[in-house]
Amino acid sequence: MSDVTDAKKVAGSGGDAADAKPVNNQGSNQQSSDGALQMDAKPHGSHSYRYSMNYPSIGQCIIINNKNFDKKTGMNIRNGTDVDAGNMMKAFKKLGYKTTVYNDQTCDQISKTLKKVASDDHSNAASFVCVLLSHGDEGVLFGTDGSMPLKGLTGYFRGDHCKTLVGKPKLFFIQACRGTGLDAGIEADSSDAGSTERIPVEADFLYAYSTAPGYYSWRNTMNGSWFIQSLVEMLEKYHKELELMHILTRVNHKVALEFESASNIPGYDAKKQIPSIVSMLTKELYFSH
Repeated sequence: MSDVTDAKKVAGSGGDAADAKPVNNQGSNQQSSDGALQMDAKPHGSHSYRYSMNYPSIGQCIIINNKNFDKKTGMNIRNGTDVDAGNMMKAFKKLGYKTTVYNDQTCDQISKTLKKVASDDHSNAASFVCVLLSHGDEGVLFGTDGSMPLKGLTGYFRGDHCKTLVGKPKLFFIQACRGTGLDAGIEADSSDAGSTERIPVEADFLYAYSTAPGYYSWRNTMNGSWFIQSLVEMLEKYHKELELMHILTRVNHKVALEFESASNIPGYDAKKQIPSIVSMLTKELYFSH
């Protein structure tokens, strides 16, 4: 739907097994239902808990900014998204990223662009960022001509597909609806508060969604979306001192407490929103060296 305007456990004597239907492969290294090799876990040496930023480049930032849609999609124009795109471009340029904006992209164009970027050599880069600004639904993003599964786009950057980003943070910021739910909010009491190793192919991803699963995502036609406004402000204020998850928690706080919809459409006034952070990061990420 559209976005609304306005510590590893070491095995003992036994081996590790997947919670899945057994397979009948021969040999000690059996293949599980998810395609990974099932084998006894081995202890590793000490690890650094902070991603290295000691590379010639901090990396690329790709921004997909969809504003206008084919009539056949039934999707309205996304006024205010150009403000989001411009602000995200400035924010990540300031962090040192090589930033490129792609406007009004079809499903095929989005797919080809991200597949091409994933095939680039990222050996000299510390990380990768992708910003997706469009209409959406749960697990779905809209190109200008229709919808496509988000997992297909992010999958290009999996460890088994994009080898030069293995072990490096891959950040996806997604401003799009994830359903048609509306959050009316609830009153609450205020309070203040060295060697090679194998890693999962899905490791080191972070997905920062503008809203919780099943809900609309709000966008102001003049100032841009609540999520991107807040993300840009928190990055500007805290990128030199805070770790990324702490920054995103402050984004959640700002969106949750400082925004509320004002609409003349029945049922759409005085609604709230909470972003959703899904992290498969394995280390802390500080943008400052």
